[in-house]
Amino acid sequence: MICLGRVFPMDLFEAIKRRRSIRDYTNEDVSEEDLEKILEAAIWAPSAGNRQAWDFVVVRDDSVKKALVRAALGQRFIAEASVAIVVCANMERSASRYGSRGSGLYCIQDTATAIQNMLLTVTALGLGACWIGAFYEEEVAKILELPRGVRPIAIIPIGHPARVPQAPPRFRLADVLHYEKW
Repeated sequence: MICLGRVFPMDLFEAIKRRRSIRDYTNEDVSEEDLEKILEAAIWAPSAGNRQAWDFVVVRDDSVKKALVRAALGQRFIAEASVAIVVCANMERSASRYGSRGSGLYCIQDTATAIQNMLLTVTALGLGACWIGAFYEEEVAKILELPRGVRPIAIIPIGHPARVPQAPPRFRLADVLHYEKW
């Protein structure tokens, strides 16, 4: 219930259950204070060998967000969000310790844990976000001038939700749980 020195308005399990993919935003800006909390939560995620193989590109500029929309197959809500964070895997940082397993797998896992921390913090702050993985990587890398060895993994638009969808159906735990063997 305590995160970053602040008590959130809901406990962690409640934030997990309330998190939704938000694709409709108001015109209200996300404050720098909230953005910093979201990014701070991201860097406290676990990572393989503590390599912290992630980098974040914060995008507020409308022209850059519009370019990301084109690279993301026309997902217009990226441009409608107050801010977008492109989460990148630093393959070389992970490979420096783990070789090809680090550059091909561990850095992806590291970014996934950071993204989940971000999404839960967004929810706890009363904001909305969506994890976008459908985009042309090479185009995003070019737009953001990413260095070699840094791969864009997700685009996370963040804003004040204009609407919050109902929870999607979930499998029952008993349908996906296995003990010892399949």
